Amino acid sequence: MHWSDEVVESLRAHEVWRAAYVPDAINWNVLAKLEADPAFTVVPAAREEEAVGIAAGVYAGGGRAAVFLQSSGFGNTVNALTQLLTAHRIPAPLFIGMRGGLSEFNAVQVPSARPIPAILDALGIQHYAPQREDEVRKFVDGAIELCYASREPVAVLWQAQLVGAKRAAP
Repeated sequence: MHWSDEVVESLRAHEVWRAAYVPDAINWNVLAKLEADPAFTVVPAAREEEAVGIAAGVYAGGGRAAVFLQSSGFGNTVNALTQLLTAHRIPAPLFIGMRGGLSEFNAVQVPSARPIPAILDALGIQHYAPQREDEVRKFVDGAIELCYASREPVAVLWQAQLVGAKRAAP
């Protein structure tokens, strides 16, 4: 089973029926499947902090929502993660497509991606990065369970070793 199918099945098993996102090539592997499935509601956002706000609103309404974003926009979420989710104990699983790693072709992606694990550590947000497809379900299930049990955001980082590197246009 493709890693993206494992994510969809985990979201389904944990009744995370909504997803807010800013478009990116890595997470699109999952988002396209969620959009095609009538059980899920997928909401595009203009900015990453807006996606976090949408997930918080879903939780306030009694539902569950995941947030999907790319590493280059992660910096936009810091205020929403700390002053909204963490401060008010709002759980939201975060799925971050990591650019700037192995085989990256675009040099501007490197500086914004490199500090993300350290920033998550500094914010007290636990994060995990499955390296192989056979680990995805375990990591995603565990992250979602931890997220809702602790009432805190938890991040899953999609590294190039798992999802493949984005290639430059010919």
